[in-house]
Amino acid sequence: MSTEPPTQHLVLALSCPDRPGIVHAVSGVLAEHGGNITESQQFGDPSTGLFFMRVQVETAAPRHELEGALTSLAHDFAMEFALDEVGRPVRTLIMASKDAHCLSDLLFRQRSQRLPIDPVGVVANHPDLEPLAEFYGVPFHHIPVTQESKPAAEAELLGLVRDLDVELVVLARYMQILSDTVCTELAGNVINIHHSFLPSFKGARPYAQAHGRGVKLIGATAHYVTADLDEGPIIEQDVERVTHADDVAEMVARGQDVERRVLARAVRWHAEHRVLVDGQRTVVFP
Repeated sequence: MSTEPPTQHLVLALSCPDRPGIVHAVSGVLAEHGGNITESQQFGDPSTGLFFMRVQVETAAPRHELEGALTSLAHDFAMEFALDEVGRPVRTLIMASKDAHCLSDLLFRQRSQRLPIDPVGVVANHPDLEPLAEFYGVPFHHIPVTQESKPAAEAELLGLVRDLDVELVVLARYMQILSDTVCTELAGNVINIHHSFLPSFKGARPYAQAHGRGVKLIGATAHYVTADLDEGPIIEQDVERVTHADDVAEMVARGQDVERRVLARAVRWHAEHRVLVDGQRTVVFP
């Protein structure tokens, strides 16, 4: 029997103030631990002075030893980093209201297309989607929200996040605004999806408003949630062309389709550690 330690495939994502020698230093630490780099991307942003890097590496070195060496390096370079297993499913809580298209798509992709998330629960402020969650075997939590009950509802939500060891929260057409407290506590770990009409057509029936104005492009934006409503760092966007011949129902159907695609890409890239926040923007490595 072989006594050699098993090889791990790890992903390292980091950011720090840009300066000479970062790539050399990171590569040196990986090489010292027997690492074979299988994928590498980097980007220096001249507008913020920050450097971003994502590396996949195969190594037989114990992970804690590599983390210790990177922690020492991080001190020298004022670096923030995350080290994880390539492809490890991220523990994810999905939040929704009544619309099923985004929730259904994420659960389908997780089951059939290896979307690297582990859906540990579905939270909704209405009971309508419970049968869908049950179909996929995901626990459903009905947390009604009113103006009076919102503090208690958010306390229950944060309790679930802690109890379920949640790493990522996805707002899959969750039609409630999270408080500043929740946004701050979960900063960088909540992804939202909305149609691209914002801020042009807010409120009820945005597709009917857009149809009435004769828009020619509809789309969707996935972004990190911050206390500034719908203004967090953008992860992914897409658009689709419509014409005068498309009625409101057709526009809604096309809009829901692009919302599904954009949200799924954003969730995948986040789970694969391909997204790094750069101030009000993001760096997304392919």
